[in-house]
Amino acid sequence: MFTKKLKVHFIGIGGIGVSALAKYYLEKGWQVSGSDLVSSEITKALKKMGAKIFIGAHQKCLKLKFKQLPDLVIYSPAVQSNNPEFKEAKKRKAELLSYPEALGRLTKKYFTIAVSGTHGKSTTTTMIGLLLKKAGFDPTVIVGTKVKEFASPKKNGEGSNCRVGKSQYLVIEADEWNASFLNYWPKIIVLTNIEREHLDYYKNLRNILKTYKEYINHLPGDGILVINGDDKNITKVISSKKLKKSKGDTYEFYLKQGGARRLKKILKVPGEYNIYNALAALTVARALKIPDKISFKALSEYKGAWRRFEIKQSTINKQRLTIISDYGHHPTEVEATLRATREKFPQKKIWCVFQPHQYQRTFYLFNDFVKVFKGAPLDKLIITDIYDVAGREEKRIKEKISSEKLIKAIKKPQAIYIPTLGETKNYLKKNLQGGEVVIIMGAGDIYKLDEQF
Repeated sequence: MFTKKLKVHFIGIGGIGVSALAKYYLEKGWQVSGSDLVSSEITKALKKMGAKIFIGAHQKCLKLKFKQLPDLVIYSPAVQSNNPEFKEAKKRKAELLSYPEALGRLTKKYFTIAVSGTHGKSTTTTMIGLLLKKAGFDPTVIVGTKVKEFASPKKNGEGSNCRVGKSQYLVIEADEWNASFLNYWPKIIVLTNIEREHLDYYKNLRNILKTYKEYINHLPGDGILVINGDDKNITKVISSKKLKKSKGDTYEFYLKQGGARRLKKILKVPGEYNIYNALAALTVARALKIPDKISFKALSEYKGAWRRFEIKQSTINKQRLTIISDYGHHPTEVEATLRATREKFPQKKIWCVFQPHQYQRTFYLFNDFVKVFKGAPLDKLIITDIYDVAGREEKRIKEKISSEKLIKAIKKPQAIYIPTLGETKNYLKKNLQGGEVVIIMGAGDIYKLDEQF
């Protein structure tokens, strides 16, 4: 696609989305560099792949790193305008794009399949990517999680959030946060579900639905819309008079359709929500005329992705226990994960360690979180301090909300507050007897806890 070797620099290269794009450019032969505040598993992996990585709080600025400015500078949406590299790139009139803008540019070069929705984006994107690979489409896939099947043979089985294929097909996870997906121009849009989320930006559901309508209007006249027919908010969006009449064909999937029963039998990943994800992938395949035989085979082989109901076996005090690592951070995701756990392990004692993600989400969805945890059939619930997302929190909100308030509102004797991951680890070591199922859930740094088991 590119005719000469160019240089691209990423500000905030350690993010799960930005790092996927960095891997894409590495695979395409670009010279890749990037910076982040802290070293991580992701930055170390990029360094092994050939990227030049800078770590540090002040980062020395772009002018001290490069005698010649990179051809392109891409920054994470989390990067603030006072970031020294961002300011220097702007001052020197570098070509400066946010991650959504840079990914949006790629969507215009490929036949792009974009997966959007409040829940299920990563899993559905992965399923579609693996299905297209099985069907011989050789797609490029950019997704917000690590997938073992996308890793290079040299990675010893470690997963990757990017697969670079040789065809015209690109499958992406299209996030609605800050209306990022309005930068994308896909040929196929997949909508998994729509709920109240990111209310710090959208304020209310009406604005969310309005933005989705604008997004769907990005489809060309011969485009394809794949939707969850059981979702009431999606139904509201597609019935809007503000949608272009020439947006293309619409394909719907439902939980009660015939394919759902077969998927329930063959899927290795549990939960009704994964049946919906698989139905979405199956519907895309049918729109692309891929035979069902290939689709069901591919979906039956799907083993899950990093921190999406990822089951691990561990030991504590010389006793075996099951760890489920999950990215769920919205009340609906939490409820679905807890329900799937009880379905899979009906006779086991189930513990849940939950780290709320972002003060604003916890504040706006407080009553929903309380309702979910009050009704959850758990033997023990531990809630840690809220994960503070730099650059996305409001001081007035932080002063109003806390995990302690959440525990008090849940009003269950088996629900306790433990501030830190270190204290939580010690509590688990002292109190687990062996044989339990422990769900470690959240979108912050709580994954570090399950890594210690």
